[in-house]
Amino acid sequence: MDRITKDMIVREVVEKYPQTINVFRKHRVDFCCGGAHSIEETARARGCRDLEALLRDLNEAVAGLR
Repeated sequence: MDRITKDMIVREVVEKYPQTINVFRKHRVDFCCGGAHSIEETARARGCRDLEALLRDLNEAVAGLR
């Protein structure tokens, strides 16, 4: 995975990078429906107002693993 993008499925990101769980929580994005939707869809449904900040924080959380 080169970079986490808005089109990736929440569950797949969390399974591969468990440290992203806290980032999703920080941005108030939970894993309703088992995280089966894209980050963008889930963030919008949960009222996340800054998708770019969420993506930045997710990528920073996994940056040390690359």
